Amino acid sequence: MVRTRSRLLWALLLTALFILVIYQTVAISRSRAVDDLQRSASADLNRYILSLQQELDRYKDLPKLLSTHSELVNLLLLPGSEGIHGANLYLEKVNDTIGASDTYLMDTQGNTLAASNWSKPQTFVGRNFSFRPYFRDAMEGRGGRYFALGTTSKKRGYFFSYPVEYRGTILGVIVVKIDLNDIETDWNDPLTDILVTDEDGVIFISTRAEWKFRTLKPLPQEDLQRIISSLRYGDHQLTSLSIVERKKFQDSELVTLIEGDTIANGALDGIETRQYLQQTRAVPEAGFNVSILADLKPVDKRVLSNALLAGFIYSALVFLVLLLLARRRIARERARFKLQQTRALERSEARVRAIIDNTHAGLITLDAHGLIESFNPTAEKLFGYRSDVIVGEYFSKLIGYQDRAVCWQHISQESGARQLSELMVEVSSVRADGSQFPVELIIGRMSDSSVNRFVVTIHDITERKENEEQLREARDQLEQRVSERTEDLTRANERLLQEVEEHKHTQNELIQTAKLAVIGQMSAGINHELNQPLTAIRSYADNALSFLKLGKTEKVSSNLNEISGLTVRMAKIIAPLKEFSRKTSGQATLVSLKAVRDGAMSIMYGRLDRENVKIEWPDKLDQIFVLGDMLRLEQVVVNLISNALQAMEGGTEKWIEISIQRQDDRLNLCFRDHGPGIPQSELGKVFEPFYTTKKAGQGLGLGLSISHRIIESMDGDLSVSNHPMGGAVFTISLPAADAPASVVGLE
Repeated sequence: MVRTRSRLLWALLLTALFILVIYQTVAISRSRAVDDLQRSASADLNRYILSLQQELDRYKDLPKLLSTHSELVNLLLLPGSEGIHGANLYLEKVNDTIGASDTYLMDTQGNTLAASNWSKPQTFVGRNFSFRPYFRDAMEGRGGRYFALGTTSKKRGYFFSYPVEYRGTILGVIVVKIDLNDIETDWNDPLTDILVTDEDGVIFISTRAEWKFRTLKPLPQEDLQRIISSLRYGDHQLTSLSIVERKKFQDSELVTLIEGDTIANGALDGIETRQYLQQTRAVPEAGFNVSILADLKPVDKRVLSNALLAGFIYSALVFLVLLLLARRRIARERARFKLQQTRALERSEARVRAIIDNTHAGLITLDAHGLIESFNPTAEKLFGYRSDVIVGEYFSKLIGYQDRAVCWQHISQESGARQLSELMVEVSSVRADGSQFPVELIIGRMSDSSVNRFVVTIHDITERKENEEQLREARDQLEQRVSERTEDLTRANERLLQEVEEHKHTQNELIQTAKLAVIGQMSAGINHELNQPLTAIRSYADNALSFLKLGKTEKVSSNLNEISGLTVRMAKIIAPLKEFSRKTSGQATLVSLKAVRDGAMSIMYGRLDRENVKIEWPDKLDQIFVLGDMLRLEQVVVNLISNALQAMEGGTEKWIEISIQRQDDRLNLCFRDHGPGIPQSELGKVFEPFYTTKKAGQGLGLGLSISHRIIESMDGDLSVSNHPMGGAVFTISLPAADAPASVVGLE
């Protein structure tokens, strides 16, 4: 326990030291890596600003130089078509020479009089740029600088402007527009990005295309409106970059950007962020700021590399120390183990001798020729020989004549073959007095560097043999009893099968009896239905005889036709009862719920009409089919409707609702009455035989039990519950079936 705690303490200490080493390595490595990145980014930023300034310096004095050209001054002094063409050609030549984007001349109203692109479709000639700040600066007598999107070309440009003066009077403005795309595309470092922003923080040059015309921070509404009204960036939205976090770091900032344009629902789930080191320098003369964003991924890789290296070195040192400690401990353990092994060997020899002397098995050792070398006390008791008497005798003296050959063959075979197995056999042994007894004999080979010897283990199995004999007799008796019991069970099984067949016959008879009982209950209504046509037939027959005597054959024919119609009506009344009373085939077929409804209503319509009961069936029953037995299902439906009528006796509202529910491959047909319902404590007994809540003489309580068995025989289920609004609900669940092709074709 103490050693375990000590090891756990050392493990915790080494782990804590490891965490401390990694933490310090990460902290120092990150600090140095960020410092190196900051110096590198600062150098890159200075280089880029220098390159940008050099590019701008090439053009900054060109407007001032052009403002003194006589042809441009003359055009402003004497405007007219003659000077315009010459000015256009001059500006076009100058523009091609200096490599600018566009060069153009405006009057004091901001109207462009001449331009280098005069011959192009999108020429500046005739356009007014008085709204541009560079025009206003020049009109105030100073050079102007401005970056904006061209209103005509829709391309980014940097504008240099200068006033054209004559004798101290400003006549107009000369403008040189240059394209900075070359500086933008020349930057090819994948780990750093360059941003050039105006005084409002709008990015107009960037090595990342998606950052162009974005802002470093959200702009106030008045600034945004001012920029939009100046048409500086056209119709771009000027949304801000998705900067999640800013941290001050020496002369720089650590910024975290979301890679992408939107943040879904204000959450960062599934959106990649990236961290940059940002440095910004102002270029006052140019009127913009230049920022460099250096990706911190190289810093993270460097920190990870240093952490892994530190972890590896620390682990190697720890493993080296542990290895040295382990070797020292192994040397001590080896010496201690050698001492313990020597002592254990001495104790083992003493214990083996004690075991040999006190074991319950006889142990005999033999030399290579089968002569007895030792005889333990148990063997002395088994054979009745003293050890000093039997030693030196052949082992075969202790074995019966019939078993000596097996033992001797094993002892006398070659040593190579003896190494493969030992001999275990049951033999008959001979005591000193000549009596024999059964033993289990195991002859094993012992070998050393000098000679081959054998050890013989002997167990007296006299008691075991007696037990085996008793078990054999018991087994024979058990087999005889099992055979007799099997015959009895066979006869009992045959009787049981016969009783099952009789039970099935009885159940079918009960179902048929239940049908006839329903028919009996309806007999009064049927008699009433048949009585009217019979009375009418009698009257028509008497009238026919009277008309026949009078010779009025037409009247006789009319009466006979009426009698024929009445007989057809009586046949329609009786036909459903005949169909309902006949026995079913019991085979599952495709059953239409419309046919079930029509059959049940033809049987129950008289009773429903007499008792003024309203019954609602679902629509489109002709398209709904189940698997079952038509006659049996019709019998169950008639029984459920009859029970519903009896449940609503004495009620003011007699109404039966029938609905259909589809659940996967099952179809549920629900019957709800508007009676008092079934007591909650009695719901579990409804389908038990002879259970009934009816008045005496209204039934035996077998209808629902038989109906339950009928539905189960059709692989269905009949259940009952109480409706929350009152009344009982009986539900028939049967396998649903697809409509036949003939029915589908009629839809």
